[in-house]
Amino acid sequence: MRWLVGWSSTAAGTPMTGSAGATGFDGETVHPVGSQLLWGDPDPLWAVGDWRPDEVRVVQADEQTRIAVLGICGASDEQLRVGLFAARGGALRHLTAWPGSYTAVVQVGRRVTVCGDLAGARPVFHTPWAGGTAYATAALPLADLIEANLDFGHLAALLAAPDVPDALHDSTPYDGVRRIPPGHALILRAGAREIAGYEPVASLAVAAPAADPAGAVDAVRDSLVEAVRVRLAAPRHVPDVDPGPVPGMGPAERRAARGMPAPGLGADLSGGPASGTLALLAAGLPGAPGTLLGHGTGAGERLLAVTFNDLATSGREAELERAGTLAANPRLHHVVVTGGEEVLPYADLDGPLTDEPGPSLIMAVRHRARLASGSADHFTGYGARQVLDAHPARLADLLMDRKRRHLVRPVAALAKADGSVLVPARVYGAARKLARTPYRAGVESLADRLMQRRFEEPGGAVGASLAALTWARPGPAARWLTGEALAEVSIRLQTVTGRPSVGPGQRPGDYRARAALARHAADLRVLEQAAEIRSQRLHAPFLDNQVVRACRALPEALRVQPGARAAILRTVLEGAGVTDLPTGWGAPSHATSAAAARTGLRVAADSLLTLFDTPLLAQAGLVEARVVRKALRAAADGEPLPLDGLADLVSLELWLRRLLSRRGTCWTGTPARQRAVPAGITPQRGALGTGATARRA
Repeated sequence: MRWLVGWSSTAAGTPMTGSAGATGFDGETVHPVGSQLLWGDPDPLWAVGDWRPDEVRVVQADEQTRIAVLGICGASDEQLRVGLFAARGGALRHLTAWPGSYTAVVQVGRRVTVCGDLAGARPVFHTPWAGGTAYATAALPLADLIEANLDFGHLAALLAAPDVPDALHDSTPYDGVRRIPPGHALILRAGAREIAGYEPVASLAVAAPAADPAGAVDAVRDSLVEAVRVRLAAPRHVPDVDPGPVPGMGPAERRAARGMPAPGLGADLSGGPASGTLALLAAGLPGAPGTLLGHGTGAGERLLAVTFNDLATSGREAELERAGTLAANPRLHHVVVTGGEEVLPYADLDGPLTDEPGPSLIMAVRHRARLASGSADHFTGYGARQVLDAHPARLADLLMDRKRRHLVRPVAALAKADGSVLVPARVYGAARKLARTPYRAGVESLADRLMQRRFEEPGGAVGASLAALTWARPGPAARWLTGEALAEVSIRLQTVTGRPSVGPGQRPGDYRARAALARHAADLRVLEQAAEIRSQRLHAPFLDNQVVRACRALPEALRVQPGARAAILRTVLEGAGVTDLPTGWGAPSHATSAAAARTGLRVAADSLLTLFDTPLLAQAGLVEARVVRKALRAAADGEPLPLDGLADLVSLELWLRRLLSRRGTCWTGTPARQRAVPAGITPQRGALGTGATARRA
């Protein structure tokens, strides 16, 4: 893991022990373990972890005016300096408008500004500490700093309503540690904190100009090409030196067996449009992909393209064939990674502790098997579906804008998939109802559903679309929670009146799409930490700020059309000079991860039942062990239960066990530091209800 952590004190003259650390309660001196100091007192900032030299940049105008950028940023030092002077006057948005994926921290006198990203892949956390405010890009270091206990209400909301921002609000799994919403910045003035949004707010007085579809797609192309190019321009990195040959193994197999990525650049090549677009862009743009400084020929080396072939399940033959056709490009070097039952979901439940829980924990071994054959800098197509596709609730947005004719094609596609002539009327009726439902009423309806334990939803593609045509809906794991946990989440939702998260003019479809993107980005962050390969960096250009902005400007009428994502990415490739795509490229895949998840659940049923013999989730009062064990047995026997919900339960149980079994802390100093959740989990009898009562009061 890599993060930055800093501190803002309340008094300018507070001694902070120079470059060593910060003074906390009782005069103790603490500093992060394994850190490098970027600047010192009175508001110090550290970079912690295995940052590369080119990933940490500090530009300073004077002793009290400086900017630190951590990550991949396409701005030159002069651009950073200009941005620093503009930020001194209070402008923030331009700090997030450079290509790449990074976190920017600006210090102007006693004012410190930390900018989060739009997707939520690079979040910012904060907590009160020693009369001031500590902040970081990871929650666990702050939890260690204040010796935080678990926030059981947040864990309940994470299971009951993970896609509803108002259920989670700004909380984290650690009590007292708060999260900055995507698209916001944390501003500290001598320890006092303020959270400010840096994106423009839609006006209710002036209608937004009609978006030009061709111009919007061109903007997506330009931003995506620039996102890939800035990574091509970054210095190449060579992992640790290969210690020598192994009989019967080639160099690539040897590196993978030792957990070492190949040098240079690589990309996923699954056969889908997102990964294929990035692989072809990275291989075709000027920049000699794969070339190492001082190594290879002047013409550059081929881009390493990695395809995963699951031998335990079937149904992706067409995608694999398209991946092979794309890999025939002479600029690509194709590697196919095969995996059987040993890399199915739930196959290996051991792994590192991540900053937060996420459903990707059950898939970590599967992704690690693929990434171990990848490159030191590896492109992935994560986020493309969330930023380009249309959430079903966007149909209500079209009705609100009086664009009914644009509903014809998506509704016809659903009717064709279902085979029923009643589909158009059902979908139109649900979209019309959502368009007329206020946000507050939608959240109250969810709170009522949780209290009454109503989780029935229609099946199939049409059923999923109808269920998504709401402001808020229960999570797939909600049906297995205790009544007390559901009541806690219901009460959290009823506090929305005082702090509505829906801004003026925001539509239900746009709101649901942003929430889905934030959840996906948070889970990708968990995946990066759980499947991390030493000396490797995963790059997700679709989650860069400028790409997200360009995708949000796409007209809704274009988004909702069947095959819109593939058509947009085809246009992106054509603009970059790539026109020879295989037949069927961009076709939706009928094989999903559900088959692999069900197979993995059946194979690992015994170990999962053992995991839930005495689960920590039951000690916390969130579930009953016998209920979860019964659901696991039923799912392993093939009953149609929501597999996503079981993945949420298993991953959260795994995360709790890893958190409580860890040794050490993120901080060092005198006296000896404690760590997060110092007392462990004690049986919770009425604890959730007590917290809910206190919140009402």
